[in-house]
Amino acid sequence: MQARHIDHVNLRIPADGVGDAREFYGERLGFGIEDGPYAAGEKPFFDVRLSATAVIHCWPTEEFEPPTATNYDHVAVVVEESADEIEGELDAAGVEIEKSLDEPLGAAGESPAVYVRDPFGYRVELKARV
Repeated sequence: MQARHIDHVNLRIPADGVGDAREFYGERLGFGIEDGPYAAGEKPFFDVRLSATAVIHCWPTEEFEPPTATNYDHVAVVVEESADEIEGELDAAGVEIEKSLDEPLGAAGESPAVYVRDPFGYRVELKARV
């Protein structure tokens, strides 16, 4: 078996967290929100479109448990911007930066990364392209 890339990540969110997810991922980070089938009751989750080949499924549930260091650490998203541009966009959007690293190792090599938390406690790594 030869994997090519991650297709999607599924994140449980609180049942009442849909608006917060749309605001954070869609408005603040600028990713696309695809929620037609969710809004129509056809799927129990909606998608945050990261690229043509990758999404984050946001699954609203009453059984949501906030992430802890023992069950989740982060999801890394490679973006086109430099670390300085990432930090500038986050600052302009009012998103608090948890930390920045100069050269963390990722799947495609070492490149700068900026870490933030979504409204539910999930860490999101925004990684500059190698």
